[in-house]
Amino acid sequence: MHTLYSMQDSGNCYKLRLVMARLGIPFRIEETDILKGESRTPEFLAVNPNGKVPTLVLDDGRAITESNAAMWYLADGTQLLPDDAYDRAQVLQWMFFEQYSHEPYIAVARFWLKVIPGGREQKTGDQIAEWHSRGYAALDVMERHLDRADYFSGRACSIADVALYAYTHMASDGEFELSGYPAIGAWLDRVAAQPGHVGMGWRPAG
Repeated sequence: MHTLYSMQDSGNCYKLRLVMARLGIPFRIEETDILKGESRTPEFLAVNPNGKVPTLVLDDGRAITESNAAMWYLADGTQLLPDDAYDRAQVLQWMFFEQYSHEPYIAVARFWLKVIPGGREQKTGDQIAEWHSRGYAALDVMERHLDRADYFSGRACSIADVALYAYTHMASDGEFELSGYPAIGAWLDRVAAQPGHVGMGWRPAG
């Protein structure tokens, strides 16, 4: 059985919980609180020298240490990763977009304004304004795409959608207002309606 080193409140960790739930892959959780330094212990660093969660340890002991790489591994050969070469390239395109243009602003705003106790007081108004400016720019890109497509690659929900769903559906935690993005709102509903979907708080039994 796979082991997921995970922090329950992390959107990146939620991506992997959601993919494995969608695909019916059994796994166990090793709760790892980065706020308590639990990803910086010698024991954890022996598993992932980068000291971050999520870290997925496969049932044969090998580890995969980036959320989108782990999703790609889990989804290969399933309905969450298309067979067509162009559609697969589109999956990668949007996963790169998520990591470089979306997550650094929407997820970071949530982390400092919602997750970290007293986080707002540790950041300047200019920093918060930049997160919002760049985060809304990413949402604008998504809205334009979703005005003409139901999903981010091909005609079906893929791990590109999971990657972008994880932090977009919690964007209000970072004080982003989604009411002006009707196509994103409809897409969030479509993703949440997929078979096997689980919410942020879900974890496997046991």
